[in-house]
Amino acid sequence: MSRLIGTDELGRLSAGSRLFATGTAESSYNLALDWAGSVLGPGVELVAAGELPPETLCVAVSLVGSTTALGEQLPRGDEPVRAVRALERRLGERAGAVVALNLAAENALVPLIAAADLGVPLVDGDGTGRVFPLVEQTTYTLGGVSAAPLALAGASGELVLLETAGDRVEELLRPVVLSAGGWAVAACYPMAARDLARVLVPGTVSLLIEAGRPGVPRSVAAPYGVRTLCRGRIVAVEGSSGHGADLALPSRPSSIVVQESEGLRRLVRLEAHNEIVLALADGAAVAMAPDQICMISTSGGMVVNVDKAAPGQDVEIMVVKAAPVWHTDEGLALGGLRAFGIPL
Repeated sequence: MSRLIGTDELGRLSAGSRLFATGTAESSYNLALDWAGSVLGPGVELVAAGELPPETLCVAVSLVGSTTALGEQLPRGDEPVRAVRALERRLGERAGAVVALNLAAENALVPLIAAADLGVPLVDGDGTGRVFPLVEQTTYTLGGVSAAPLALAGASGELVLLETAGDRVEELLRPVVLSAGGWAVAACYPMAARDLARVLVPGTVSLLIEAGRPGVPRSVAAPYGVRTLCRGRIVAVEGSSGHGADLALPSRPSSIVVQESEGLRRLVRLEAHNEIVLALADGAAVAMAPDQICMISTSGGMVVNVDKAAPGQDVEIMVVKAAPVWHTDEGLALGGLRAFGIPL
């Protein structure tokens, strides 16, 4: 049954979207939240993909590039609409619904902004069930849907239409985003609602709205379960770990060492590349991608970004279970350790 995302739901969605979000910049997050509030009006209809007419064109809308850059180069406000309209012109068809690429912080809000401005529903679900750094790393890709054709709208009026094979989208997209100021809004993965119902991770928008209620456990935001790996203190942060040297990802590898404060008091080493992708406890692998590994500050309850980790911080290491499709052979190839340049 469809429901309405109004002002109250927006507040809860924004709170829920930060519970396991990495790489969030406070200024850009607040900007996106204010932006969403300014266009929400009476609310946006939230629907299940299966509730839409099967032929409805659905489009994924997402912020791409640096969230920090969003706070430095302010949006004009029409970026989501311009991106979707450009994709519609290419396809010769109007979009009847918007869906998220992922639901981390700003990326939970930008699709809502697009849906409000376009006057169409937002689909209850997303294309990862967690967050991956590349546009191609989605359950949409695993289901055989290509990210391209893709339309990109920048804050200075840029509008780029990208046509390429699905596995080259990131390679071509990243330099364009950098030249546009470091961030843009992408409209991508055009597909019929019947296909979207088959390939998305369902119900995740509703889960975040519920998880954003005061007093609701953080675990509610994890559709497939979450476990605490350890609690401890960061004792070392190192630069390049030597992994992934040939992988064109937008950050260099690093390692974080946590001394467990209870139980076996193990040394837990976290290998990161854009995000934490491998956890080793006394040398034994205890968690790895495609599951999401997060450091949660025990003082403030917020996710500690890899680039902000520092010795002396007390953290809880939590592992968010990925959707089952990520644990298939195809899912592991796209989102497992090898995808981050770490050999098994």
